[in-house]
Amino acid sequence: MADDLFKLYQDVILEHNRKPRNYVAVDPATHRGHGYNPLCGDSIELTLDVRDGVIHAIGFQGESCAIATASASLLTDTLQGCSVDEAEAITARFRAVMDGQDEEDLPAGLEPLRGVRRFPSRIKCARLAWASLEAALAGDGEDGAASTEG
Repeated sequence: MADDLFKLYQDVILEHNRKPRNYVAVDPATHRGHGYNPLCGDSIELTLDVRDGVIHAIGFQGESCAIATASASLLTDTLQGCSVDEAEAITARFRAVMDGQDEEDLPAGLEPLRGVRRFPSRIKCARLAWASLEAALAGDGEDGAASTEG
């Protein structure tokens, strides 16, 4: 990744940390997922209103580092209005990119997170909200819990 592009991506991450999008608890929520990173103490609670297979509202709250907060903000911005199937496909692509499979495409809004791979110790931070999403969607209305360990 060119240094100018990396700098731009860093700026986007910092902006989403300073002014996170969708930093709210969705009420009523049909799905909830809580993610926790025991290595650094980051905690994200993701809430969703899913009706007829579509994410009508999605928000997050919690205490987390800049990368985890920005990732949650970008996730909620990207998935608002998507079908659950689309959200699961985007999540799989995101996971593949974090695993180093550069050929995977991401929605344009998520591209800044690709730069996190330069810092292997921070990949779990970027994945936290996504693990929370997977737990929420797997819960079928039950509270889902996820950890970046394991």
